[in-house]
Amino acid sequence: MEKDSKLWKEEEAEEIKERIIAALEQVIDPELGIDIVNLGLVYHVHLYETGFCLIELTLTTMGCPLVDVITDDIINALKTVPEVTSSEVKLVWYPAWDTTKMSRYARISLGIR
Repeated sequence: MEKDSKLWKEEEAEEIKERIIAALEQVIDPELGIDIVNLGLVYHVHLYETGFCLIELTLTTMGCPLVDVITDDIINALKTVPEVTSSEVKLVWYPAWDTTKMSRYARISLGIR
C-alpha cells in the first residue's frame, strides 16, 4: 500500500492495509477459483486520507470477459473495510502478468511448478 495518507499513524495504516488485502483475498477469479491476491493480480493499493481507495489491478489476459464481475466483487469487498469510504479499480497492463507473480499457494492449487 502506498503511503498516501497522513490521517493514520504508521501502525494504523499497516493494519488497514492488512484488512484491505484480506478483503481482496475474498475476491475469487471465477475461471481459476483462486483469489486475486494469490494470483498476483493486485499491483498496488492506494488509500487516501479521504477514505478513497484505488486498486491497481491486472488480469491474466487482456479482454477477459469477467472484468466487470471481478471489479464489482472488489468494490463490494472493500465495503467491509470501514476506513474505505469509496473505491475505484484501475486496470493496468504493465508489467504484464505471468505465473511468476502467483503465490506458492496459487501455483500448488493450479498444479504449476
